[in-house]
Amino acid sequence: MPEPGKKPVSAFSKKPRSVEVAAGSPAVFEAETERAGVKVRWQRGGSDISASDKFGLAAEGTRHTLTVRDVGPADQGSYAVIAGSSKVKFDLKVIEAEKAEPMPDPVPAPAPAPAEAPGVPGETLASATEAEGGSPSPEGSSSAAPNGPDAPDDPIGLFVTRPQDGEVTVGGSIIFSARVAGASLLKPPVVKWFKGKWVDLSSKVGQHLQLHDSYDRASKVYLFELHITDAQATFAGGYRCEVSTKDKFDSCNFNLTVHEAIGPGDLDLRSAFRRTSLAGGGRRISDSSEDAGILDFSSLLKKSSSFRTPRDSKLEAPAEDDVWEILRQASPSEYERIAFQHGVTDLRGMLKRLKGMKRDEKKSTAFQKKLQPAYQVDKGHKIRLTVELADPDAEVKWLKNGQEIQMSGSKYIFESNGAKRTLTISQCSLADDAAYQCVVGGEKCSTELFVKEPPVLIMRPLEDQLVMVGQRVEFECEVSEEGAQVKWLKDGVELTREETFKYRFKKDGRRHHLIINEATLEDAGHYALRTSGGQALAELIVQEKKLEVYQSIADLTVGAKDQAVFKCEVSDENVRGVWLKNGKELVPDSRIKVSHIGRVHKLTIDDVTPADEADYSFVPEGFACNLSAKLHFMEVKIDFVPRQEPPKIHLDCPGRKPDTIVVVAGNKLRLDVPISGDPAPTVIWQKTVTQGKKVPAGPEPDAPGDAGASDEWVFDKKLLCETEGRVRVETTKDRSIFTVEGAEKEDEGVYTVTVKNPVGEDQVNLTVKVIDVPDAPAAPKISNVGEDSCTVQWEPPAYDGGQPVLGYILERKKKKSYRWMRLNFDLLRDLRHEARRMIEGVVYEMRVYAVNAIGMSRPSPASQPFMPVGPPSEPTHLTVEDISDTTVSLKWRPPEREGAGGLDGYSVEYCQEGCSEWVAALQGLTERTSMLVKDLPTGARLLFRVRAHNVAGPGAPATTKEPVTVQEILQRPRLQLPRHLRQTIQRRVGEPVNLLIPFQGKPRPQVTWTKEGQPLTGEEVSIRNSPTDTILFIRAARRAHSGTYQVTLRIENMEDKATLVLQIVDKPSPPQDIRVTEAWGFNVALEWKPPQDDGNTEISGYTVQKADKKTMEWFTVLEHYRRTHCVVSELIIGNGYYFRVFSHNMVGPSDQAATTKEPVFIPRPGITYEPPNYKALDFSEAPSFTHPLVNRSIIAGYNATLCCAVRGSPKPKISWFKNGLDLGEDARFRMFSKQGVLTLEIRKPCTYDGGVYVCRATNLQGEAQCECRLEVRGEEPTGPGPGVLEKAGHGLDSAILGQAAALAEGAMTAMSRRYNRMPTMCQERGRKLDKPPSCCGYVCKCVPWGWLGASVGQCIDNEQAWGDYAD
Repeated sequence: MPEPGKKPVSAFSKKPRSVEVAAGSPAVFEAETERAGVKVRWQRGGSDISASDKFGLAAEGTRHTLTVRDVGPADQGSYAVIAGSSKVKFDLKVIEAEKAEPMPDPVPAPAPAPAEAPGVPGETLASATEAEGGSPSPEGSSSAAPNGPDAPDDPIGLFVTRPQDGEVTVGGSIIFSARVAGASLLKPPVVKWFKGKWVDLSSKVGQHLQLHDSYDRASKVYLFELHITDAQATFAGGYRCEVSTKDKFDSCNFNLTVHEAIGPGDLDLRSAFRRTSLAGGGRRISDSSEDAGILDFSSLLKKSSSFRTPRDSKLEAPAEDDVWEILRQASPSEYERIAFQHGVTDLRGMLKRLKGMKRDEKKSTAFQKKLQPAYQVDKGHKIRLTVELADPDAEVKWLKNGQEIQMSGSKYIFESNGAKRTLTISQCSLADDAAYQCVVGGEKCSTELFVKEPPVLIMRPLEDQLVMVGQRVEFECEVSEEGAQVKWLKDGVELTREETFKYRFKKDGRRHHLIINEATLEDAGHYALRTSGGQALAELIVQEKKLEVYQSIADLTVGAKDQAVFKCEVSDENVRGVWLKNGKELVPDSRIKVSHIGRVHKLTIDDVTPADEADYSFVPEGFACNLSAKLHFMEVKIDFVPRQEPPKIHLDCPGRKPDTIVVVAGNKLRLDVPISGDPAPTVIWQKTVTQGKKVPAGPEPDAPGDAGASDEWVFDKKLLCETEGRVRVETTKDRSIFTVEGAEKEDEGVYTVTVKNPVGEDQVNLTVKVIDVPDAPAAPKISNVGEDSCTVQWEPPAYDGGQPVLGYILERKKKKSYRWMRLNFDLLRDLRHEARRMIEGVVYEMRVYAVNAIGMSRPSPASQPFMPVGPPSEPTHLTVEDISDTTVSLKWRPPEREGAGGLDGYSVEYCQEGCSEWVAALQGLTERTSMLVKDLPTGARLLFRVRAHNVAGPGAPATTKEPVTVQEILQRPRLQLPRHLRQTIQRRVGEPVNLLIPFQGKPRPQVTWTKEGQPLTGEEVSIRNSPTDTILFIRAARRAHSGTYQVTLRIENMEDKATLVLQIVDKPSPPQDIRVTEAWGFNVALEWKPPQDDGNTEISGYTVQKADKKTMEWFTVLEHYRRTHCVVSELIIGNGYYFRVFSHNMVGPSDQAATTKEPVFIPRPGITYEPPNYKALDFSEAPSFTHPLVNRSIIAGYNATLCCAVRGSPKPKISWFKNGLDLGEDARFRMFSKQGVLTLEIRKPCTYDGGVYVCRATNLQGEAQCECRLEVRGEEPTGPGPGVLEKAGHGLDSAILGQAAALAEGAMTAMSRRYNRMPTMCQERGRKLDKPPSCCGYVCKCVPWGWLGASVGQCIDNEQAWGDYAD
């Protein structure tokens, strides 16, 4: 049965019902909330429903409506409505239109849900599935997961869904959940939950708060949950969830509202103080299970839950009377009368509560509602601080850090509305983070305002840079807020402006710059910009100056009056240089021009003359290198030809072999062919078209012996006759000029020049070869990815540009960056390279360039993105936990380093000793850090190893140090009896008994339970055994279950036993034979006998009550009374009284009371006074014990008392003895006597204080004594051991025994020496004893047995003689 105080309270007064609707008709669902303004969400399949053409949402006051238009089969399913922490589910069922019955109203009106009976404990929530006590889970949690296709793949920030504001009722539960996308994360994100500004909830995890996290591998989403159970009013407030990764940060704020529980009725305060009898005479107990003597008045006044026990209407005071107001206005002398009128008997508790109320009123005379202890507000928002005053006309002052706040502009706004006073702070900044006070007269209330600055996020990260020594470096990063405070770090060390003024920091709005004017080799490293919301990281590589020649100058052959152009391209556009001619600096003039554009240096010579033929060089400044080429002047030999001369081509072509003219792609090709002939010949230019090959490496067309091969390639000859355009032919009288502007690959081939006239013809073949940079290679392939390195492989380019490839240049970049960084300055000759110095966990891309003598090719396509990830280290603390004949249980801890790829799982393998073949213990990987390896051969000696795996592969293995023998280890059975089970176990009747006893033993031991030596039988007592413990369980204990239980653990011939004593206690029966022994004046003497049944435990006292015959209202006169007779005084004359007595034990009062059968009448006194005739009575009485001593068992080291009661006249003399020894002079014992109650206090007893204690009372009339046995439990003392005193059939008298028992460990030797003198003294006295004196029979072991004969007691009678030895 749930506790009434913790029963969940629904936020809905009317809940929607499941309906059936015909297809095509609309469906309407209605819900009503308890209060207006409550935020209501409608869901379908766990996803929120928003207003659209399909769904209509309406809200009017407390009424909320969901309309599903044009219902179809796709709309069928489960729906839910959520308000605060309550969730109600309902179903929509769609039936076909022809099968649906005709309905006059297509909109089903769901009947209102029956009101929930507040007092029905068996209430079920099946009809409207509402999460008990608060938030449903997981769909009903305070954040909804986007399950539809519209879920963002790359959300802003890290959150997929953020925690939402929630509401919960006191005593209920709620779940806040946050989902984080993990597809792009290398490691699990770190999530922290905060309450307020600084309180980290991870340190508050316990009964009311738990943190959970999980990972969905299918959707790659991390789920983090904050569970709050049994919510209290103090849990309300602002919360914050922060999530961070290696280079990102995000946070989210949400609020929790806690509502007071809504009870079904008002609370009767006086019932908390009234101790009226119920059915059976029991005492009323509050719902909060408080002790009846200590009542939680604050909770009774605040909570609206009422007592579930039915009250007697006769004993109820009128509900309209407010007893608190009456008591507050009355004087203290009237308290007793008011309590009597309203039936309040616990006047002490009521006065205590009244005193606390008055004290509270003094504390809050100026304020009805004070400020909260703390407030939190985001930067840039506004906050309202509100108080309520007791006096609406009082003046209020607001202070900030002790200084009065003055009204200035719109920053501070003071509002007054009746008794409310409000201070509004607009546009809160960090300067507003302070302590505030509201002062009214001489009183003040304080609070503290925390201004939370939103985290500064990285909007554009830093980019890696590669510079040369001396160059300027500038890092730029953009953050989310202007003027944000950032830190620049180099290799984890913060940079400051004072460091030789080397670094300059620049802010430009949201952009932050780090500038290094002249970079040095020491500046290389990792630079980071850190903000409150994350950091950006980049690498700076500084290389020594090294000039690379992308295009060198080439030899030229030109004719007279032509233009010669030498061009080269270097890697640094800022490098200047000098042109040399035959080693001497060339001075530019009108004919010779030098230009420098970017990385290209050009030397142009117009109108070439034979004097220009020389060696030309370009020398870069600051670099020890030069680029050389030769200019060849082509002379034209003109011979005198008589008229009618056949045409002739005047070229220097020995043997008429075709010349090969090399031209760089993009340059101008000009072929100037001198001709002669008379008459003037006709010039024909033709190009031989051959098969298109990327690398034309075929034989020369006119080479002897290769004519057949040449014919294979020739398809046609193209006539070139254009006089304008890119390819053109210009012919004059003495020369023919073939020009190609911007040579291309297609211009390569064999050109035939034919001159004809009537006299004859001449022909020359010229081979033109166009050389270019190579084609771009294919995308490189990445392999052997390690922690900070990888292997890059690529293929040569399809076309080498007509020149052999000299090498390759490799570049890399981060995936989201645009800056490529060069990895090598010396050309790579091989087709593979191992790249290093990468950051683990960062995604990179690679590309490659091919370089020949002409220059560098275009970059290849980028490789597939890859991430340097290292394998994890070996698992730690690999141990063998358990071994059986066929299984071995292993246990280990995660590796110290997991790597950026996290952990995918563990693999377990084993092999025979001396063998190298490892066998997998399971298929696949396991995520657990323990494993039971099964089906192993018995007796085999095996080695085990465990590896951790991630995306980089398996890590190093952790191997057992020694081979493990697969064989069951015999372990002796041993019961580990808990400390609380070693004492008497007490349970009340009806309570469950669950006794768990752990044990050890291998193989699995056999467990046997017995009670009083007999096996346990019956269904009420059940035994549950496991390999490690045994449980004795009784669902509902009865008195018959009391007794001694013994559990036995047995393995073969070995066993272990433990004994448990179970005591089932119950309420006692009522006292017996109550009677009135005497009545005089205003007094009545009562007497009764103890109850017949004490409930299996000691009676702790009695409660005596009286009732007036007229009203029959019972009032308590004595509580916790221990005697069986009493005197009730202060009775009213003329009234008749009934009396009753309840008996009490540790369980509680008896269900019924012993009541007097007839009323006792208190007569009125007569008018005349007749003195009574007293008879001389002898009041002398021999002592008698009305309450004897009771045997006790105490614990050593704790003070103990022995109590009894005696009567006698005259007052008897009291003496206490222990084992016959008078305790009057022993300082360790204190004796008290008060009103006949005798008490012996033993200070810090030890085991030697156990024994028989006797209390003796003596007066002139006689003597009486009572005795008890005291057992002192504790550790056995060191020294003589348990054999100092032992039971014997004969011994010394009680005096000798008392002295022997009082001797400590150090006195034993002295006592032994004195006993050795005892026979001599006994012989001197010459007395004989026929038998040993009667005593308790303890004999000191240090006394020699030789002299314990007939003369043992010769000196016993002489007390003085024994005293000499006893001293």
